[in-house]
Amino acid sequence: MTVKPFGKLQSGEQAHLYTIRCGKMEAAVTDFGATLVSLWVPDKEGNLADVVLGFDDAGSYQRCDEFLGATVGRNANRIANASFRLGESIYNLEPNNNGNNLHSGSNSYAFRMWKVLEHTENSLSLTLESPNGDQGFPGKAKIRVIYALEAPGALSITYDAVCDEDTVFNMTNHSYFNLAGHENGDNALDQILSMSARVFSVADSMCLPTGELRSVENTPMDFRVPKALGRDIYADYETLRLQGGYDHNFEVFCNPCAILSDPVSGRTMSVVTDCPGIQLYTANFLDVDGGKGNTRYANYSGVCLETQFYPDAVNHPEWKQPVVKAGEQYHSETKYIFA
Repeated sequence: MTVKPFGKLQSGEQAHLYTIRCGKMEAAVTDFGATLVSLWVPDKEGNLADVVLGFDDAGSYQRCDEFLGATVGRNANRIANASFRLGESIYNLEPNNNGNNLHSGSNSYAFRMWKVLEHTENSLSLTLESPNGDQGFPGKAKIRVIYALEAPGALSITYDAVCDEDTVFNMTNHSYFNLAGHENGDNALDQILSMSARVFSVADSMCLPTGELRSVENTPMDFRVPKALGRDIYADYETLRLQGGYDHNFEVFCNPCAILSDPVSGRTMSVVTDCPGIQLYTANFLDVDGGKGNTRYANYSGVCLETQFYPDAVNHPEWKQPVVKAGEQYHSETKYIFA
């Protein structure tokens, strides 16, 4: 395990980069945003490549609003009209996305310094305290995120939190994966995705769920038979056209809920989670200069597989709820298993 400076923030505060290892795999995480900066994984020949998009310093993460590798909370994804009812109270959030709330607003956990609790050879534990009213959410909360590398080839991300009031917890990691290597953006749509999901959330022009859970049968949203991400991405299908590609929630009813593979390198990544949903996002509007090694990341350069509650679930009582009672423990775990 190693730790080294990772640049200074606009405030002058020093960020650090923590490296963990297990077998051939290596991951680096910064305490700014509890962000996954790099993830080195072997291919079929044993050659290593960094398979997540990112930056070489914390300041670049602070200046970018694409959430590359970030820990997102308290609530990932969108909340309609930037408000929700909990009990007898209505809570108003920042309307930072077409009048709606995205990833908890501009003061997301992705843009804060986290405190490192423990750093071992293969794991890193970070914590953050969130005061009552933070981002508009009720209650004083204490959050912990643990990154761990596990043999023979898995990255696990565990979230634990507790709050002194009833509140919303719906956290995720927003890594953009490219199994050919982060610098090979033009190959991302050639990668093969398999998802067992039978239904997906239909989204409107603002990427908000309409409430309809539609069968994937006979649609471009069907990944039950593995196919290249780019095969149907330009199909004449309204919900795809509205989002400029895939940016949709799919059900999770079995694991692995998704398997991504790169036909050239032979790398595969299976996603295992206890969350009810997974957001497939093909980086439809990504436009980032100065990524790691001065790489430019354009649209479709990577793919996000964000495990979470359904978007706007707090305003859809018919769906599984991200509400946690006062004093109760929020716990969620997702594993990305490589082979």
